[in-house]
Amino acid sequence: MDNPNLWIMNTNKIKTYAPKARRDFIAAVTRRAGTFGLSAKGTAPVREEGQLVFIEGQPYPRSVGTQRQKLAARVTQHGFEQTMEAAAYTWFNRLVAIRFMELHGYLDHSFRVLSHPAGLLLPEVLGHAEHLDLPGLDRERVIELKMDGNRDEELYRDLLLAQCRALHRAMPFLFERVDDETELLLPDNLLQTDSLIRDLVSTIPDEDWQEVEIIGWLYQFYISEKKDQVIGKVVKSEDIPAATQLFTPNWIVQYLVQNSVGRLWLMANPASTLKDQWPYYIEPAEQTPEVQAQLDALIAARIAEDDPQMNTDEHR
Repeated sequence: MDNPNLWIMNTNKIKTYAPKARRDFIAAVTRRAGTFGLSAKGTAPVREEGQLVFIEGQPYPRSVGTQRQKLAARVTQHGFEQTMEAAAYTWFNRLVAIRFMELHGYLDHSFRVLSHPAGLLLPEVLGHAEHLDLPGLDRERVIELKMDGNRDEELYRDLLLAQCRALHRAMPFLFERVDDETELLLPDNLLQTDSLIRDLVSTIPDEDWQEVEIIGWLYQFYISEKKDQVIGKVVKSEDIPAATQLFTPNWIVQYLVQNSVGRLWLMANPASTLKDQWPYYIEPAEQTPEVQAQLDALIAARIAEDDPQMNTDEHR
């Protein structure tokens, strides 16, 4: 069973990082909502004037007013806390997916969006912004922001949102659509040294992103505190995933399959060398003839049960 080429992820850092990330993301989207007059205490009024809307005295483009209106409707429907929880996980999930993809070279433009391969503080994509062709990205605005010299935060927000739109178009089954109100809650200060993105990049070593199962581990530990909160209580529908879902590591899945269905298949096909490719397969112990005869009978019955074709006239 020993295999020097097997790689087992050390989940200790993920176990520490993910619950803290959940709290940090919730706090960040909550602060962001607060800038638009939305909080657990209520919703601030909006005043329209020409092409601007004013929220608590601050002017915003009318498009922001539309986004804010949709967000307020969602808060009314689901409640403030649940809306913030959902938005926090949505952005956590998107950034985790982008991190995995950039390290594996899966992004079409080949630039890193959350980090820099040379270890520089600013993400690589910022240095190539004017050359990117991403959905909804205004090239003139990109050039304007770059020429200004001190508007990297604004530019990076535009780039990140455009990247999310591109991934949704390419893989809608994996990357959900970035809707108006979710865009509004993308946290602030993404380029600072203590930002959510910097924490994600610096805390989890690059080698831990080798296998896609890291996303499952991150999810399990992300909801671990929520799970502890709801266990033993009457569970609301929105809390069911936290109370019931656990991530099964790839090696456990392989072990279970190779030593159950795999073993049955090998017993029916004793000449097969397929087991040489199964790193977690365990050779069964030698049995007495009487016990082996009973096992053979059980195995034949189990194979017939697992394979419906065994019960057809063709196999009788």
